[in-house]
Amino acid sequence: MKHINLRLFSSFFKIGAFTFGGGWAMISLLEEDIVNKHKWLEKEEFIDNLATQSLPGIMAVNVAIAVGYKLNKIWGSIFAVLGTILPSFLII
Repeated sequence: MKHINLRLFSSFFKIGAFTFGGGWAMISLLEEDIVNKHKWLEKEEFIDNLATQSLPGIMAVNVAIAVGYKLNKIWGSIFAVLGTILPSFLII
């Protein structure tokens, strides 16, 4: 499962590094990567994740948590979230 953690991290890192404008600006990139490219979620699951937003906070982080947890439970969530927030942290 180590391989999936690295794929999660790199995928969310790229999205976090090259998207400006917040969570709403990331939706199309998230969908392209998560649904179309990697097929980690079905389109309906992706839309449900966007619509429910059960956790307070940044939309991209919430999607990262959901996708990471589905693929590799807690470790998947940790790697996906780190990939999402690390680019902003490094820039600041």
